[in-house]
Amino acid sequence: MTGIGVLGANGRMGRVLIEAASLDSDVTLQASTVREGSQWNGVDAGELAGIGKQNLLVSSSLDSKAEDIDVVIDFTLPEMLKQNLSWCIENNKAIVIGTTGLNAEQKQTLEYAASKIPVVFAANYSVGVNLMLNLVRQAAKTMGHSADIEILEAHHRFKKDAPSGTAVAIGEAIADELGRDLKECAVYGREGDTGERPQQTIGFATVRAGDVVGEHTALFADIGERLEITHKASSRLTFAKGAIAAAKWLADKPAGLYSMQDVLSFN
Repeated sequence: MTGIGVLGANGRMGRVLIEAASLDSDVTLQASTVREGSQWNGVDAGELAGIGKQNLLVSSSLDSKAEDIDVVIDFTLPEMLKQNLSWCIENNKAIVIGTTGLNAEQKQTLEYAASKIPVVFAANYSVGVNLMLNLVRQAAKTMGHSADIEILEAHHRFKKDAPSGTAVAIGEAIADELGRDLKECAVYGREGDTGERPQQTIGFATVRAGDVVGEHTALFADIGERLEITHKASSRLTFAKGAIAAAKWLADKPAGLYSMQDVLSFN
């Protein structure tokens, strides 16, 4: 049985992670936290998640449950990452991270933490998306040297980073397969007279609207044909169940930086 601690219990993903943990007989939700002073502090975690009482109160710290926690799950904000990783290092706990929009310094902090504790970091915890990352590599290998490549993504109006972490991961997988540097070949916007499209570029288009959970398409367009590889998520529970699976997998691993590709044995 894997003891789980969920950070950011009042967030959209935090609530669904609590639900996912309750549905998995191999894990036990030992703690769920919110920020100090939050109106949700002291509320039953199950009632917060909308699944009925779980007899576990939300708190502002993992400290009182540290001995019972095997893996922490963090889908909070980038600015909280350093603090959350520090707690895990101090308490020798593994961590699953789904926070996106990290800057270079935050990624370095993540890499340092992985030298001390086991870390799974992924832009997306869906099985389908991680399979998609393999499929786009195959498409890039076959078509990428002649086709124009565009990545289209859509998310709900509340998402703060653009393009999404998943879209960037798709772009990185394609660029890596083609021997390109995404930082050099990515195009994130077009306006006015841009001239003909350079074939070496990888374009991104972003939509933010309504309650779209997440949609991603990798488009390989050549003269006379095009291939579209698309993934559509209809529920956040898909991502939460993947994160729970990652936590169970990570519980007995040595220190290191792992991906969802490792969890699913795609690597």
